[in-house]
Amino acid sequence: MGEQTFVTKLQTKSGKSRSIHLPFDVPMLLIVIVLLVFGLLMVYSASWDFSLLMGEGPTYIFGRQVLWVFLGILLAIIASFIDYHLYQKILVPMWLGTLILLLAVLVAHELRGAEMTRMLLGGSIQPSELAKAVMIIYLSFWLYRRKDSLNDIQIALVPLVIILGLTFSFIMMQPDLSAALTVLLLGVMLFFLAGGDWKIILLVIVLALLVGLPLMYLYPTGRARMNSYLTGLNNPLEGSYHIQRSLEAIIKGGWFGVGIGQADTKFTGLPLAPTDSIYAVVVEETGILGGFFVVVMFLLLVWRGYEIARNAPDQLGSLIAFGLTSWIGFEALMNMATLVGLIPFTGNALPFISAGGSSMVVTLTSIGIIMNISKASIRQKSSERSPNSAVVDLRRRDGRGRVSRHHRS
Repeated sequence: MGEQTFVTKLQTKSGKSRSIHLPFDVPMLLIVIVLLVFGLLMVYSASWDFSLLMGEGPTYIFGRQVLWVFLGILLAIIASFIDYHLYQKILVPMWLGTLILLLAVLVAHELRGAEMTRMLLGGSIQPSELAKAVMIIYLSFWLYRRKDSLNDIQIALVPLVIILGLTFSFIMMQPDLSAALTVLLLGVMLFFLAGGDWKIILLVIVLALLVGLPLMYLYPTGRARMNSYLTGLNNPLEGSYHIQRSLEAIIKGGWFGVGIGQADTKFTGLPLAPTDSIYAVVVEETGILGGFFVVVMFLLLVWRGYEIARNAPDQLGSLIAFGLTSWIGFEALMNMATLVGLIPFTGNALPFISAGGSSMVVTLTSIGIIMNISKASIRQKSSERSPNSAVVDLRRRDGRGRVSRHHRS
């Protein structure tokens, strides 16, 4: 089913029904609301012990999460009213500002040692989360402007590699391997969607692997996680402690779960229960069925995002909507796949559900941008259906009437 204008009926005083057209993608909005409400419930359940360990009240993390959700919703509403074409005016400052924040993380790391290496302001800001969304928007504009010369190595490929390489390197030096690989993967996907030749894409992937794999083994964290993952594949009992406790929580949950608030693994050693490991808490308390419900909700969200991208008014809107949707879906996939031992541990947050300010605010703002693209598409389709949209020009020199046609991406 394609994107559409959603209609509701109202009764007038005369008894006749009047249609009200809703100028946004209602299914996408409902999916996000469900995930947010479910996420707040699970953060409330998972954070009691964690808050006490931090020396705060039992609802400290939940209270902060509510504030982040309200801030994210506010920014999403604002973003939904800003024409996505206007971001072109702030592209360069936005990208340079992100690089400065990533550099600030490295400077802060040198000053305070290994404590909270990816964070700023006492853990309130994680620039790598912002970098993912900013790179999607920046690359979407960059590729759109060069759509006729994408396969020219000097004009397109070399600058693209430099843009991706700088951001990739700054994130890798934190180190944040999963975020760096996410930026790289999304860049390649956008290049393909914009019309890049598959031979050049293959070359970029090979170069990325030649650079990325050695870098991963240079950092102790990446090397340890990969070794732990390979060991766990052979014998789960010898895998990482984090994955062992996560699998324990999933096994305890069974099909129907132990009940909301009744999980005990979060009190007996499950690391980072309200953040990175919240999906394990979800499955323990709501069972495999509850975990499957979360998977279905993210699949529906990705479906709606891709429908919005497919029906966008132009290729720029398609690139932005596709990139932001793919990023949110990819983050969810990596988080859930990690906790069941399918991929090495990454540390990705579960969008809309994991406790954390940066992820919540950036993700909701991205949803606002996607909704703006949806609104633009619906407005265009409404104008095409309007009888006033067929403008006949009788002032042509040949005297024949011409009907204006809308641009198709």
